[in-house]
Amino acid sequence: MTDMNPARDADLPEVEAFLAAHAPTSMLLRANLRRYGLGDRRTPRAVSLVLLREGGAITGLLGITNAGFAMLQAPRAATADWLDLARWLGGRRLAGLTGDSTQAAALIGALGLAEAAFIHRATEPLYHLDLAALDLSTLAPGTIRRPRERDRDLLTAWYTDFEESALNTPPALAAERGGDRADLAIDGDHARLFEQEDIPLAMTAFNAELPEIVQVGGVYTPPEGRNRRAARSAVGLHLAEARRYGVRQAVLAAASPSACRSYEALGFRRIGQMTLALLHAPAGVTP
Repeated sequence: MTDMNPARDADLPEVEAFLAAHAPTSMLLRANLRRYGLGDRRTPRAVSLVLLREGGAITGLLGITNAGFAMLQAPRAATADWLDLARWLGGRRLAGLTGDSTQAAALIGALGLAEAAFIHRATEPLYHLDLAALDLSTLAPGTIRRPRERDRDLLTAWYTDFEESALNTPPALAAERGGDRADLAIDGDHARLFEQEDIPLAMTAFNAELPEIVQVGGVYTPPEGRNRRAARSAVGLHLAEARRYGVRQAVLAAASPSACRSYEALGFRRIGQMTLALLHAPAGVTP
């Protein structure tokens, strides 16, 4: 018999232990909980969380941010559990979801969302790397650095194109998000630019960071930098930097066959599949 209850602060150590046991497919949820905890109803990335338990032990969970992004980890959930989780989402504002592809498909089915509801729905190979095995032998010559204020226009253009081409974001919204992403990249420490002779050719970022493991995301190469190993080099050098600070593992999802080849050249090995699904317009769902 599965019980379902909202998570409390006292549950967080057990939640972290459960998610750590499924680390490659739990990065965003772990990072958000680590940063914001529970109970923050204002910060966009802060999470509300519901737990599935059998015999008192956590067997699955579902989180949703204040911005409406759902993150799931319920490897043993049955059909009835997914229906319960869908009901818990109830009339909440749902903008999208991510998780293991089999689990994501089960939740989408329980929510009754048709394919036409999504502006973007992609199932991508999930890769893992023990950074002790990071292979830098095929990188292009060049260096990485943090973005600076002088990169703002370039980053805005790159992020805008990424939003449009990779996520199917409408142009006006893509431009808005491109500017926001550029601000975050300049103000934070999660993004890196790869350049040759002071010319930026690619960018990469960590979209989730924990002391022992990072998730690579936001990898982008403009047309003039493609087929020059720029993205591979950006990712490889950024991971080498992280390794020097004690990070031991990395995960990422690959968006194309050429990306798969680049990541495999760095030593990544495929371990599963992840889904990212974004709705046309955030809306309440009533399963």
